[in-house]
Amino acid sequence: MKAGTPLRLRALRLSSGPSSVLLRRQAQPAAAAAGWQGRVRAMSTVVDYAGRPSQPPPPPTGTHENVEKQRSEKAKRILRDAVSAAQPRHDWTKEEIAAIYYQPLMELSYQSSTVHRRFHNPAEVQLCTLMNIKTGGCTEDCSYCAQSTRYQKGTGLEAKRVETVESVLAAARVAKEKGSTRFCMGAAWRDMRGRKNSLKNIKDMVQGVKGMGMEVCVTLGMIDAEQAKELKAAGLTAYNHNVDTSREFYPSVISTRSYDERLQTLSHVRDAGLSVCSGGILGLGESSEDRVGLLHTVSTLPSHPESFPVNALVPIKGTPLGDRPAVEFTSMLRTIATARIVMPATIIRIAAGRKSMSEEKQAMCFMAGANAIFTGEKMLTTECNGWDEDAAMFGRWGLGPMKSFDKSPQPAPEVRVL
Repeated sequence: MKAGTPLRLRALRLSSGPSSVLLRRQAQPAAAAAGWQGRVRAMSTVVDYAGRPSQPPPPPTGTHENVEKQRSEKAKRILRDAVSAAQPRHDWTKEEIAAIYYQPLMELSYQSSTVHRRFHNPAEVQLCTLMNIKTGGCTEDCSYCAQSTRYQKGTGLEAKRVETVESVLAAARVAKEKGSTRFCMGAAWRDMRGRKNSLKNIKDMVQGVKGMGMEVCVTLGMIDAEQAKELKAAGLTAYNHNVDTSREFYPSVISTRSYDERLQTLSHVRDAGLSVCSGGILGLGESSEDRVGLLHTVSTLPSHPESFPVNALVPIKGTPLGDRPAVEFTSMLRTIATARIVMPATIIRIAAGRKSMSEEKQAMCFMAGANAIFTGEKMLTTECNGWDEDAAMFGRWGLGPMKSFDKSPQPAPEVRVL
C-alpha cells in the first residue's frame, strides 16, 4: 500500500477448524503494516464464535519452509554422523533411524554402500542353506506361516516327524559341496520344553555339521538358558529367533507368543555365548514406521545381532496373510540400507522372497549392504533360488562366496581403472 492511499477497512481471516474470527482494523500506511503483521503472529490464541480457545494461526509460508529446511539439515547431519562413526552404536533413537530411513533412496543406498565397504569385503556374499528338520504341527498362530496347525485345513500341509540325524547330515554335505558355508536347521514348534530326545538328536546334528567345517545355526522356537548352553557346548554357531516386526504392530500378526518372550530367548542365546540371528518380515501390512521400529529394536540390543535376516512375505494360500500383495522393492532396499548403516558390522541376509526378485534387484541389495543369501532347494516351505542359479549370478556380478567363520572387517578390494 503506497503512502497517501485513502484509509480503508481491511480484514484478516484467522482459520480455526470449521469456524473463524475476522479481525478488522483501518488500514495503515505501508510503514506500519509490517508491525501489525508481527503482532498478529505473536498472538498465542484466538477465540472462535463459541468462545473456545483455538490453535494459533499457521506460520506463513516462509517460516514453514525454514522449518522444513531445518529438519532436512538435521536429517542430513544424522546420516553424516552415522556414516562416519568409527564403531557400531547401540543407543539409536527412533528419530535418528527414521531420519536415515527416509533419506532420498539413491543417497541412502550410496551412503550405506560406503559403510558396507568400511566394514566388509563388498565382493563377498555368504551362501546359507536352510533345512526344515521338523515340518508342520506348530501350535502357534503366526499369520504368515503355513506350518501352523490352525491353518492346516487351508494350506494342506501335513505335519512330519523330526528328520533323522543321518538325513540331515547328508543334506548338509550336499550344501557344502555346492558352496554353502552356513547350514541352518528349523523346527516347527513353540519351544523346546519336554523335547529331551529331540534336543539330543539336534545336538548330534550340530556336531556333525560343525565337523564339516561349516557354520551351523538352528531355529527351534523359544529356548531357556540351560538349553542355550547345551547347544553352545555341542558346537552351535548361531541361534535364529526373529522379532518379525515392530513391537507396536506385532500383536496384529501373532497372539500366542509375546514380543518380550522373543527378546527373552535372544537374551538366553546371547548369554550362552552364541551368535544372535534376528530379523524381520516385510509385507505383513506394517507401515514404514513399523520397519523403523523393527530396526530400532534390533539395533539397540546389548550387542547387535551377528545376522539380520530380511524376509519379504511369501503369501501362502490358506494362511490369514495369503492374499497380501507383494511388498514394494523400495521398502526392501530402504530396510537393508538403513540396517547396514545402524548395524555396520552385522551380516545382512536376504532371506524369504528372494525368488521373486530380479537379478538386478538383488544386485542393488548387495550394493546397499546385503552380504548373505539363502540358497538351495527350499527355504522351509517356500521356493528358493538354487545353487547353480546363484553361482551364475555371482559370476556375472563379480561376487564370490564368503568363507565359514570369516566375519572380520576387511578392506575393499582394489579397483583399477583400465
